[in-house]
Amino acid sequence: MGLTFRKLHPLFAAEVSAIDLRHVADRATLDEIRAGMDEYAVLVFRDQPFADDEQLQFATRFDGNLHTKTGASVLSKSRFGNEALTDISNLDEGGGLLKTDDRRRMYGLGNRLWHTDASFQDPPGRYSMLSAKVVPPVAADTEFADLRAAYDGLEAATRETLEGLHAHHSIAYSRQVLGFEFSPQELEQLKGAVHPLVRSNPRSGRRSLYLASHASRIIDWPVPEGRLLLRELMDHAILPQFVYRHSWRVGDLVIWDNLATMHRGRSFDDAKYRRELRRVTTLDIAASPA
Repeated sequence: MGLTFRKLHPLFAAEVSAIDLRHVADRATLDEIRAGMDEYAVLVFRDQPFADDEQLQFATRFDGNLHTKTGASVLSKSRFGNEALTDISNLDEGGGLLKTDDRRRMYGLGNRLWHTDASFQDPPGRYSMLSAKVVPPVAADTEFADLRAAYDGLEAATRETLEGLHAHHSIAYSRQVLGFEFSPQELEQLKGAVHPLVRSNPRSGRRSLYLASHASRIIDWPVPEGRLLLRELMDHAILPQFVYRHSWRVGDLVIWDNLATMHRGRSFDDAKYRRELRRVTTLDIAASPA
């Protein structure tokens, strides 16, 4: 029996019928999920009781190599002992709430900016898989923007202007915008990467903007004009008609395509409520040239 997909937004995002991803290993089902990703870009799977190793194993089965060069790893080691498992939480090593002035918390505030996972690396991230372990009793949602629909919604002349342009992406840049300070040694490890402003899905051929708060400048243009264009594109991409807002439940696994979407975490009282999610991101090593 095949999977079914229930749309959660007029343009993208879907909830998938009941399935236990821990036991999915056959190529046919994995290909069906991948086809769903090509169509919807964001897939929601309910009731997925992943242990850490099971989440890592599923991500590897689904899309191969895992992203481990996270920006947070420059500041401190993962509390899970595996840099492929990204800690999206407000917790310290003992499971207590981080102090409001903790450097790790301050760095993590950058997740509330619109971004694309690992765009500051080459190769960048492709599929991100976020598992909800603890959800606070208040709204602590994640928003996703469909960058394919945003690209389609641009005027033809603007789309033509973007062809061949490249942007420099740096996670240090997005954090510095928030006032976060890095040491010279940390900055040396966070030099960033350059990617096209427009990319294509290698299977469907569908074009999309490739944006993030990490995008510091368009390298082909003077800085003022390039940054203005990036700001205009970001403002366009997050128009309400392009955005799906996900309300988390414990056991949710959400997979999104970083080639087709941006996302951000919504703010909540993280000094009062515990929130724990764990993310695995695969590397975009099979993408065809834009």
